[in-house]
Amino acid sequence: MVRGLYTAYTGMMNQQARLDVITNNLANASTVGYKKEGSTSEAFDSMYTQKIKDGSEGYINRRIGNESLGVKIGETYTDYTQGSYKVTGNTYDVALDGDGFFNISFTSKSGQTSTRYTRAGSFTVNNEGMLVTDDGDYVLGNGGRIEIPQGAEVIIDENGNIYADKQYIDTLQITDFEDYNYLEKYGENLYVAIDGAREKPADYRVNQGCLEMSNINVISEMVEMITISRAYESNQKVIQTIDSTIEKSVNLGKL
Repeated sequence: MVRGLYTAYTGMMNQQARLDVITNNLANASTVGYKKEGSTSEAFDSMYTQKIKDGSEGYINRRIGNESLGVKIGETYTDYTQGSYKVTGNTYDVALDGDGFFNISFTSKSGQTSTRYTRAGSFTVNNEGMLVTDDGDYVLGNGGRIEIPQGAEVIIDENGNIYADKQYIDTLQITDFEDYNYLEKYGENLYVAIDGAREKPADYRVNQGCLEMSNINVISEMVEMITISRAYESNQKVIQTIDSTIEKSVNLGKL
């Protein structure tokens, strides 16, 4: 067995996984509220190599050293840093400056309703007069679903208080968490709080007429993609070189 083949193979698999993350980031570069993902690499645990059934050692297994098994895919993580603002001037477009997430009442295909969290504040009012997301899910206020009077002039202040014709309606429900590792991504820009998630007061300011765009730096992602492609090609060349060497050895043995 030629260890170099397996080492190069693990390198190719790792670069492929990193490339998948990069391409997903680039695909969502213009997605409102999207947060960049990254990936890590880990070394396989080293293992001891031993001589076994070796007559010169009296058929006693003896440790002769360590060997590396290459690289393995680590974890995929999310970068929650603030994205850039886009001024739209739309009444129901809101962006969070600071920490926290908008609360969304999400209904699954099976009809089950649960709370999801998002930084995407591109809202609108549906035919029933309810404040909803682009996907039609209800936006939650401190009093539950938010109903907007038809034809009213709506103002949303920096604390998330909603006024229709200067009459208080509700306050956008904003939730923050002590540890974002307990948030699980759902779709492009929604998050689910898993077991262990602990809420805390959010430090934020709401900006009406703006949207928080993704925090993707397209140029950096493209540079990283080129680096990954070159690393992938290098591992390919290692495999090709080893394969060529083995072929020559086999042919030499036939002479």
